[in-house]
Amino acid sequence: MAPTVAVIGGGYGGIAVAKDLDEVADVVLIDPRDTFVHNVAALRSVVDPGWAERLFLSYEGLLSRGRVLRDRAVLVEPGRIELASGEPLEAEYIVLATGSTYPFPAKLPSVDSTEGRAALAHGNAELAGAESVLIVGAGAVGLEFAGEITATWPDKRVTIVDPIDDVLAWRYSPEFRAEVRRQLVDRGVELVLGSGLVAEPLAPTGVRGSVSVTTEDGRELNADIWYRCYGVTPVSDYLGPALAAARALTGHVVVTDDLRLPNQDRVFAIGDVTAIAEGKQASAAAKHAEVVAANIRTLIEGGDELTTYQPDLPMLVLPLGPEGGASYVPAMGGVVDTATTIQMKSADLFVGHYAAILGTATPAAP
Repeated sequence: MAPTVAVIGGGYGGIAVAKDLDEVADVVLIDPRDTFVHNVAALRSVVDPGWAERLFLSYEGLLSRGRVLRDRAVLVEPGRIELASGEPLEAEYIVLATGSTYPFPAKLPSVDSTEGRAALAHGNAELAGAESVLIVGAGAVGLEFAGEITATWPDKRVTIVDPIDDVLAWRYSPEFRAEVRRQLVDRGVELVLGSGLVAEPLAPTGVRGSVSVTTEDGRELNADIWYRCYGVTPVSDYLGPALAAARALTGHVVVTDDLRLPNQDRVFAIGDVTAIAEGKQASAAAKHAEVVAANIRTLIEGGDELTTYQPDLPMLVLPLGPEGGASYVPAMGGVVDTATTIQMKSADLFVGHYAAILGTATPAAP
């Protein structure tokens, strides 16, 4: 009989490794959500309600031999998983692909697609009714969100604040950061950098209200609505005693070069949950999945020479709305212009690509 491979988490890395191993193993993909959620398109979905239906893609066509189990792992040990439902699950191989949480709207808080659609609709209504927006965080998410907002509502006043004195926390080249700043400033976005907030707003995020904050250098900022665009939290609190030593203080899971947990022969981790020093991006998760799928195939076939993972040089494809953006791609010489960025990200933000992986129809464009 084929060995059982349990993939915990049905995000970008999880669906890739599950699909790859479906023909050689009994794959069980475990995720509490009722659909795959295409978070890459989440920011656009909150500014354009027509995109919301493109965010949720069915798992039904992903596996031909294996199964997708809507459940949550509450305790994972080598060879054994305890589920929230109480169903016991034993597996020869385990892949941790539980990813991370992030504030709305970059990621949705609900595991139910109906509730997710409602959250996006409510978020759109709140944002549409605001004349001024405060974004806390000048990383990739905050900048992309500012680009989406100003592309849809050019007259909104958007302010980005961050304690670090440049966008993207000095990552990538000065030329790339300067180009991103230029595009945002040309749209009227105000960048308040180099001084953090004394305290976060009292108002809840993403809800219209009176927002008033003060920076550490004494500047007062006011807005009708604000968003927290920082704070990646890896999901790894389910690790049992035999695996807990791999969990770093940040919650990330330490892995070896072949993406196994230290001192574990058959427990792997991929994607945002790993402690690998690289950008937490869907493209990295997909590359992790390739390595882990190849290594599990090797082990199933009795081999012992495993593939190792080598992080790529830092790169970023950063759309700023449907017709803006820039990218930093070392393999293409560094800074990449807007037209190429749009082409690289694709007009549908990769909806068609992931629909194909999942074996489902591509949702119609809005």
